[in-house]
Amino acid sequence: MENAILFTMGVAFVLSLIMGPLLIPLLRRLKFGQQIRTDGPQGHLKKQGTPTMGGIIILLALALASLRFADKNTELLILLIASLGYGLVGFLDDYIKIMFKRSLGLTAKQKLFGQLAISAVVCYLLVQQGQSTMLFVPYLDLQFNLGWLYFPLMAILMLGASNAVNFTDGLDGLLAGTSAIAFGAYTVIAMNNTQPEAAIFSAAMVGAVLGFLVFNAHPAKVFMGDTGSLGIGGGLVAVAILTKAELLLAIIGGVFLIEILSVVIQVVSFKTRGKRVFKMSPIHHHFELVGWSEWRVVITFWVTGLVLAALGLYMNEVL
Repeated sequence: MENAILFTMGVAFVLSLIMGPLLIPLLRRLKFGQQIRTDGPQGHLKKQGTPTMGGIIILLALALASLRFADKNTELLILLIASLGYGLVGFLDDYIKIMFKRSLGLTAKQKLFGQLAISAVVCYLLVQQGQSTMLFVPYLDLQFNLGWLYFPLMAILMLGASNAVNFTDGLDGLLAGTSAIAFGAYTVIAMNNTQPEAAIFSAAMVGAVLGFLVFNAHPAKVFMGDTGSLGIGGGLVAVAILTKAELLLAIIGGVFLIEILSVVIQVVSFKTRGKRVFKMSPIHHHFELVGWSEWRVVITFWVTGLVLAALGLYMNEVL
């Protein structure tokens, strides 16, 4: 299985490298440029107009590599629907932003409806394939049978975690690097569980985002947009569910958890106390505003993600 995993990762990486030079000029000609928030770090204003929706590169490379090397069964279908379905919601969000030249696309209700609809389809397929409703607590060797509550909880997890991943996409290369690390950890877990489809899918995502990182590293030639970030988030949660490492997502995806918690803390603090805890949320912008360079923030978050992924593998008794 190890050779198949490495080959899949390599193919997805090469596909991203090939599609980048083809798609980026097209996005530029179509004027699919990023709209930058005027209330954000002023250094980001120079990024205005950088082609976005580059997540198409990631999702295409992911789908092509997965379909080529994985068995076409229900498990692969769940993974692709989660990733491509959430990516479609992100695509619509990006498209509206571009067409109307604004920093906000779908309304919160529209985005929530789309994400819940995809989550419902995923949960239906999980039921059909007989997904266990046991929830395992890593390292403590505890388990709980949640019964029918398991599936609505997984839908909520998909919604929350995908948006946490989405919040992380704010600096050049930040999400591409942290998501590659997280999917790398789940590749190892899937291999340890002898789940070839989940392992191949995860490896394909690693290759796809690393190939994309070639064009997304600072200074970015293209942004993934919500097309990429939501697609990555949906796929990550689906892998966590299928490998029965749902709770480990809080560790392996700890950077994403920190990002969304910083937003929640900021909003709650401002509404209840009239004060902000951070100079700006998500927290990666806070570090920028206290004087860190963009590369310093990105590298620090990559290293943090790597340490947390190693901790997650240790807790899962893989390391």
